[in-house]
Amino acid sequence: MLTLASTSPVIQVHDLRKVYQVHEREAGMRASLRSLLSRKTRDVAAVDGISFSLTPGEVVGFLGPNGAGKTTTLKMLSGLLHPTSGEGNVLGHIPWQREKAFLRQITLVMGNRQQLAWDIPAIDSYDLNQAIYRIPPADYRRTLAELVDLLDLGDLIKKPVRNLSLGERMKCEIAGSLLHRPSVMFLDEPTIGLDVTMQRRIRTFIAEYNRRHNATVLLTSHYMADVEALCKRVIVIHHGRLLFDGDLADLVQRFSPHKTIIVELEDETAPLDGVAEVVEREGGRVMLRVPKAATAQVTAGLLAHYPVVDLTVEDPPIEEVIEQVFAQESL
Repeated sequence: MLTLASTSPVIQVHDLRKVYQVHEREAGMRASLRSLLSRKTRDVAAVDGISFSLTPGEVVGFLGPNGAGKTTTLKMLSGLLHPTSGEGNVLGHIPWQREKAFLRQITLVMGNRQQLAWDIPAIDSYDLNQAIYRIPPADYRRTLAELVDLLDLGDLIKKPVRNLSLGERMKCEIAGSLLHRPSVMFLDEPTIGLDVTMQRRIRTFIAEYNRRHNATVLLTSHYMADVEALCKRVIVIHHGRLLFDGDLADLVQRFSPHKTIIVELEDETAPLDGVAEVVEREGGRVMLRVPKAATAQVTAGLLAHYPVVDLTVEDPPIEEVIEQVFAQESL
């Protein structure tokens, strides 16, 4: 459990940068030989001076395209990488100093990496984690029972990891990462490659763990359903730079000039040309895209002049909003 005051940031990042030196050479044997004597390099900023803070219990979406710097940031905040410059503080510790007191309070879960031994049951790896983190036996049994119940692991933890499906393995991975009851969770694509049902179960678990233990969560995901279900606040980065930090609703308001109207018509052949931009039509169900300012006018017109069975007005999908953010940043 957190010992910090509720108003104190759990995670603080100021002007954090990570620059890699990349070797370059032209194609061909001659260029290859020249590179033995004189190597050309250039600096690539994976993270380029970002600043933000998280308070206790926040679940924040950390968004950006591939190569934006999300994973690099999480690795610095969990102590796996040293920054080139800037400051970082997690739970009162400088992460890259990797103090034991710090490591006992955080976890990093990466959906494309595994920590469990492949040829033995997950429970054996859990026992190893108990020894590494020096978890008292009573606490270990209590936490394990809670995680088994929340993630519906049942007998899965007794099977060799190689015999588990991807979804089953991911649930066991998450349980293994939380046996020491971390106060801060860095989750890097925890639902990647999982089917819709398993994604929903993982999301439900993360929300419940956050509720029970007031854990602070920084989550990256390319599945916007994860972000919409878990995160009120989002941080968006691109090319290592911070583009947006605020409420998810504000992101939609700021970067999407349109609303989506979904109308179901009794007459499937009713023409809608000129009413609004038709995005999709299937029988009597029509999806329209309209400017926000014209939403009320278009809605009133549809209800007055068409045989409407049902009508809903929605914000555009978050994926579409994020694309707008990146498009504006590249201008």
